[in-house]
Amino acid sequence: MINLKEFRQAGHWPTLLAAFLYFDVSFMVWVVLGPLSLYLSQDLGLSIEEKFSIVALPILAGALLRIPLGMLADHLGPKLTGSLAQLIVIAGMAYAWLFGLHSKLEVELLGIVLGLAGASFAVALPQASRWYPPKFQGVVLGIAGAGNMGVVLDSMFVPWMAEHWGWQAVFGVLLIPLTIVLGLYLILAKDAPGQRKPVTLTNYALVLRDRDTWWFMFFYSITFGGFVGLGNALPLYFTNWYHASGVAAGLMAALVVLAGSMARPMGGVLADRFGGIRTLQLLFGVVALAYLTVALLPQGPAPATVADAKVAGWAISELPGIAWIAVGVFFLGATALGMGNGSVFQLVPLRFRNEIGVMTGLVGAAGGLGGFFLAKTMGISKAMTGGFMAGFSLFAALAVVGLLGLMMVKTRWRTTWGAVSGAHV
Repeated sequence: MINLKEFRQAGHWPTLLAAFLYFDVSFMVWVVLGPLSLYLSQDLGLSIEEKFSIVALPILAGALLRIPLGMLADHLGPKLTGSLAQLIVIAGMAYAWLFGLHSKLEVELLGIVLGLAGASFAVALPQASRWYPPKFQGVVLGIAGAGNMGVVLDSMFVPWMAEHWGWQAVFGVLLIPLTIVLGLYLILAKDAPGQRKPVTLTNYALVLRDRDTWWFMFFYSITFGGFVGLGNALPLYFTNWYHASGVAAGLMAALVVLAGSMARPMGGVLADRFGGIRTLQLLFGVVALAYLTVALLPQGPAPATVADAKVAGWAISELPGIAWIAVGVFFLGATALGMGNGSVFQLVPLRFRNEIGVMTGLVGAAGGLGGFFLAKTMGISKAMTGGFMAGFSLFAALAVVGLLGLMMVKTRWRTTWGAVSGAHV
């Protein structure tokens, strides 16, 4: 178990708190187009595949922006970089609130700006990590990374606000926590002592030559990619496949992503206690079974009559049993995905302690790409086959490949860098 007194004395808790808050609100606005797409797409007349595309775009932008933002953090410092990125996101949200979004192109441009919020991963996690020794990396990165519970707040409240106040007002409301947290971040966060080594593209090229880099990127594309992809796509999935109302779909998605968010620190703690490899092996098995089960679930019945709502369908109290079964399976799968996020980032700093900034950017980018791939694949699956079985079956297969990959590398990892890491591997 963790020695809390030793943990408090080991690093800088105000920075850890600031990193958590910064990542939380950044994640919240990064994925806001997921639940908001239910309402935005009505005004724009988008097809089902286009709906999944606009929720996937911020994930892709966040993945691609993580590496340059991570490089900038190494040059300017995480605090200055994070503050500047937050100001740009605030400006984009303010534009959408004041002037609205009148075309698919405008939504896509906003999605790119929101991607910068998703790239905050490359700032918040290294900023917290550099304050703490190796034995606390799993729990530290689990706490900082638990900021991804911002997607829970989106799923719970965004559909309700859009239903009652209109989707444009949502952007104005979200500006409030964004501005407050920026102020707290400026007060609390502090860059770790010690000289930073500016990262160049050459540094990335060198790390990419190491095969372990690719394994970590692949593993995180499954865990974090699954979490963020589901967080963005589930509101659309629940309204389409189980005919839930917009508000009900948001609450269903909130239950699922809450599991993944709360489980991330637990995954870090278990990885510190039992080893990241052993923990990940179990979790990949659970993820594969959850995806396969969801792929086989039938479509739910549509209500005979619906209430007067902008996105009408079953209310949360009226959902058929099959919808709640789906929520339960997703809940279990998201718990495993969240714990997997913490487990991967227990291992990364142990293997690449001196390249943590580079690796955070690369692994985080891979996670974002995994999320984009999941959301995009769900849209393609629905458009081409009329259902989601093909998409979920594909991701079940990827989790199995991840499990096989861990079996291939575990002996080498444990007998080389793991043996001298000072932690359980």
